[in-house]
Amino acid sequence: MANSKNVHTATDANFANDILQGSGLSLIDFWAEWCGPCRMLGPVVEGLADEYVGKMKVFKMNVDENPETPSRFHIRGIPTLIFFKNGEAIDQLVGNQPKDVIIQTIQKHL
Repeated sequence: MANSKNVHTATDANFANDILQGSGLSLIDFWAEWCGPCRMLGPVVEGLADEYVGKMKVFKMNVDENPETPSRFHIRGIPTLIFFKNGEAIDQLVGNQPKDVIIQTIQKHL
């Protein structure tokens, strides 16, 4: 799981409180233990959490342990990164994206 202290765990239980009622920019990484591309993307997401500390909150949600939220946002493939701003889903990246693509998306919304 997350090795960075700046990556928070999102669950079906805390999603509304932590993300939908949150302010500012949040990034949610929807992943699963068995997903190879998810494991490759994990360290990139953790690095971005450290890089953007104070500017953006970063969460990881295990889709196997939390089925409600991924289904609510129509997640069909993982990894999927969804960006939220002030509780609204504003952008989405599907698949193992290069770090610079993720950074461009973050910069666009900060």
